[in-house]
Amino acid sequence: MDQILIVGSGASAVHFALTVLKKGYEVTMLDVGYERPEVLCPEKNIDELKECLKDPVDYFLGENFESFIPPDYGAEYYGFPPNKNYVLHKPRQFDFSSSGFAPLFSFAQGGLAEVWTGGVYALNDSELDDFPFSFKELLPYYNEVAERIGMNGAKDDMLTFFPWHENLMEPLNPDYHSSMLLSSYARKKNYLNNKFGFYMGRSRVATLSHDRNDRKACTYSGRCLWGCPNGAFYTPSLTLQECKKYSAFKYVSGMYVSYFKYNKQNHITSVMAESVQDSTLHEFPVNKLVLAAGTASSSKIFLESVFRKTGEVIKLTGLMDNRQILVPFLNLKMIGKECKRDSYQYHQVAFGIKTADSREHIHGQVTTLKSALIHPIIQSFTLDLKTSIFAFGNLHSALGVINLNFHDVRRDENYISLNVDRDFSRTALLINYKPVDGEKAVMEGAMNVVKKAFLKLGCIVPVKMAHIRPMGASVHYAGTIPMSEEKTAFTASKYCQSHDFNNLYFVDGTTFPFLPAKQLTLTMMANAVRVAEEAL
Repeated sequence: MDQILIVGSGASAVHFALTVLKKGYEVTMLDVGYERPEVLCPEKNIDELKECLKDPVDYFLGENFESFIPPDYGAEYYGFPPNKNYVLHKPRQFDFSSSGFAPLFSFAQGGLAEVWTGGVYALNDSELDDFPFSFKELLPYYNEVAERIGMNGAKDDMLTFFPWHENLMEPLNPDYHSSMLLSSYARKKNYLNNKFGFYMGRSRVATLSHDRNDRKACTYSGRCLWGCPNGAFYTPSLTLQECKKYSAFKYVSGMYVSYFKYNKQNHITSVMAESVQDSTLHEFPVNKLVLAAGTASSSKIFLESVFRKTGEVIKLTGLMDNRQILVPFLNLKMIGKECKRDSYQYHQVAFGIKTADSREHIHGQVTTLKSALIHPIIQSFTLDLKTSIFAFGNLHSALGVINLNFHDVRRDENYISLNVDRDFSRTALLINYKPVDGEKAVMEGAMNVVKKAFLKLGCIVPVKMAHIRPMGASVHYAGTIPMSEEKTAFTASKYCQSHDFNNLYFVDGTTFPFLPAKQLTLTMMANAVRVAEEAL
């Protein structure tokens, strides 16, 4: 069988690789591949971990206190754990500039999904309307991915927003705060549905609620934010380890892929990669090339390849990302109650808001505050430190954060291109993004619904404390080389095969022609399996 060369080791890359390995292909995967640090004291829960560690301050805040968020009302509500800094580390060969966009990149084994929060939501037919396939066609691959990674969910009111598929485990045990929100919703749902088009239910998350194969179920250790210690929470590096069990799989780390070479027939002949360690250039022959480095990085490799061959700097238009709003809330019924950290730490509750166009429905997730770093919240209190700590002690169990997501569409003013230096020896990624007209009104309308709906649930939502995250912060990038039935430049076929290069495939978000208000990782993985099964 043909040999396949894959660039990247993220969620879609590893599931594509595993699928073709099962079919008997030989696979080489090129990756920078920064590795996850050793898991410390895996048998300990979050409180026991503090006693086990040699230097708890270094672990939780970082050697240089890099996870400390200074007082700033525009800051995030979560500090980034120091032991996950490796995920965002960039090699010296990579550079970028951006306007209106605050991108995140990962060159780690497993990619950015090594630090995701595990939301796994299938797209429905309305959201797939611009895709050259339907939910029914994608369903077998949703089922397959769910079986591979371990997902849990419930048949509840959120079926209005994401369809059901097979191989879902029963939901995790909810924390008390999440249970109270769901109970309040059950009593008020008819009013909330009819008045606001507001629906609530359980999140679907990529976490084991019972043992599967050699992975243990969630132990509710409270360590989710710092990295699941026992593998219950899915990350792509788990599938990468599975791929490594195949003799036909070759994983080459420490390689920064910069461009591919192609002949006059637009057939790719090789890939050029620099050693991260010493910058030596390596050439890898290509039979079939699969770009799965993430939309921005895959686009950069494509652009660099054209530039090296022709000297032309092109634009790949249609870049999309989900706008996100984070806003804290206070559940009045939970004030003064004990905060228990022995629970799953990420979102356990999801909600949706219907709009006139079903493709534009708004999707949200609710994370009740448990063991996350608390100083970003305490510093927002307009009190002295001692009083703020006292107040927080009584409010801790009542606090939570709402994450609100909005859809995006392809527009020509949003693009990825290259910056080229004066002597044409080096290039850097260039990203430009401009929000759609009327975005502010849409966000204000959604926040108004959230405020009123949560008030009905017994919660106060201080909308003035809402943090509108910059574009790029959600890392749901997509759309620069969209799937298209027409064979036009800078598009791909139904099977994500490039219309420009006959042996090139994309299996990340690059080919998505539309971006609903959802986490897109599950669909990227399912689509990667679909391409591997049907196109090869």
